[in-house]
Amino acid sequence: MHQPQSKSVKKLVLLSVLLVMVQVGLGHSINYALQDAPVNEVVWFYFTLGFKHIIPSGADHILFVIGLCLLSTNIKTILWQATAFTVAHSITLALSMKNIIVAPGAVVEPIIALSIVFVAIENMLLTELKPWRVFLVFLFGLIHGMGFASALNEIGLPAGKFYTSVIAFNAGVEVGQITVITILFGCIIIPLRNKNWYRLGIVYPLSVLIALIASYWTIERVFFNA
Repeated sequence: MHQPQSKSVKKLVLLSVLLVMVQVGLGHSINYALQDAPVNEVVWFYFTLGFKHIIPSGADHILFVIGLCLLSTNIKTILWQATAFTVAHSITLALSMKNIIVAPGAVVEPIIALSIVFVAIENMLLTELKPWRVFLVFLFGLIHGMGFASALNEIGLPAGKFYTSVIAFNAGVEVGQITVITILFGCIIIPLRNKNWYRLGIVYPLSVLIALIASYWTIERVFFNA
């Protein structure tokens, strides 16, 4: 008497499991325009998209990277921070695109702005890299990765090319960040780092300016973009 009902329940459970598996397997909007495109076209499209997300469209990410560079003129300092940031945002970018981690833009975007404020203020208080700064940059990178995912999800990914698209996008982001670092070191840090007024004339004013801009973004994203 209860057997048909039991079978129905089992079928419902199985269907639910399959739906969850499909959701995790897809976990992103589909870019149908590139679904049947050759791999090299997909790679170039998402690489370019990632680069443009930094230059010229990623003013907040550019300021964050500049903030990382201002802590010290030692190239190892930026390399440690950039590595932590890259690893972190790569993780959450992939997980967010799979819908394993989901965070609304109304939460993510203000935190990204606050991370810029924090780094800028810390640059005025510290003169060398501390281990906990690398840890904090890693945590901030996790948040920035969710921001990257939000932008990427608007375009979508072609079905069957998830990893190819995400890796290409991430590579574009990295090249964009490296470009910012190279320009900053080549134009400002290397020529001026040995000047006795470097911190007073470069680090402090730039850090104050970055903190003010990011504070404005924080207020705008909390109260006006809700």
